Amino acid sequence: MTAWAQSLIRISNYEVETLQKRLAETTARRASAEMRIAVLEAEAEIEQDRARDDADAAMMLQAYLSGWKLRKGAAEADVVVIDAEEEGARDALTGAFEELKKFEHVAEMTRLNAMIAAGKRETAAFDELGLRRRAG
Repeated sequence: MTAWAQSLIRISNYEVETLQKRLAETTARRASAEMRIAVLEAEAEIEQDRARDDADAAMMLQAYLSGWKLRKGAAEADVVVIDAEEEGARDALTGAFEELKKFEHVAEMTRLNAMIAAGKRETAAFDELGLRRRAG
């Protein structure tokens, strides 16, 4: 394999690994945002249960739920943004992986072509040697 092919493959591998890390980080952020939504929903249920038992809590429940809706909306918006970023990271990773495979294919074809050429040279040398023995 030629040096240029090795360099391209090494660079492509680095890019694939970088994009895999980016995708993993994005996925972790999405899971965290989804967990934040689940926690908010659990907190709302707890506050509603508390409001059933406590008159003061019942009076403040509507204000709490108004703030809760804003926080939940912000968390859901974060999930939407992270989902789009994750989709972009997946697309970029797919493209980088395809590029890597192309470079590996070109390197393999170059190696095979070099082996074929070496085989042809060897066959030609043996043919020439055979002709010389016949002539001599």
